Parts: sequence; structure tokens; C-alpha cells
Amino acid sequence: QVQLVESGGGLVQPGGSLRLSCAASGSIFSFNAMGWYRQAPGKQRDLVATITYGGSTNYADSVKGRFTISRDNAKSVFLQMNSLEPEDTAVYYCNAVRVVSGTRLVYWGQGTQVTVSS
Repeated sequence: QVQLVESGGGLVQPGGSLRLSCAASGSIFSFNAMGWYRQAPGKQRDLVATITYGGSTNYADSVKGRFTISRDNAKSVFLQMNSLEPEDTAVYYCNAVRVVSGTRLVYWGQGTQVTVSS
């Protein structure tokens, strides 16, 4: 059973930084891709950033140049968030995708709250 556990959320002032971590129960290289999504109150869950097995990254336009997704060589994926804005306030979810025999399996963490406020 796949488990994804996020950490690193919290309260930060506008212009500040946070680093989110996602720890997987197995090797992150068992997934085709991993990523971060976020959901603000009353809104849908939106993609923030993804990283593929091969290391290719993709970002939402709203975070390009401010957020960076990365990974270690084992079980963790990170999201470095700089120049945070109040609009970045949301619950951030770690996501992992595994394709098995043509079936796309999607896994989610429990989420971590990020609040940007003065």
C-alpha cells in the first residue's frame, strides 16, 4: 500500500519561503511521476508542479519562477516555495502516479496547510 506523507506547511508572511516535503512509503522511482497540487477553500484542486521519472518538471504559470520541485535519490519529493503570496494559501497535497499494465493509479497524501498572511 502506497503512503505519501507531507510535512513543512505552516504560517508565513508574504514574501517569505517554505519548503514542503513528501515522504513516500517506497522508492519514488517506482512512480511514473510525482507532484504537488493545492486546494484553496471553495476552489478545486489545482496542479502546482510535477516531476517525471526522467526528471522533467512542469509548473503552473502562477508559480513559475517562485516554486521549485525536486527529489532525492530515495523516497522524498520537495517543493521549495519562495516569494510567497496570500494567493498561495491552500492545502498542499503530494501526488504520485503509477501506470501498471495500462492502468493509471493515482495516490494522494493527506495534505499540509500553507497560510500566507501578515
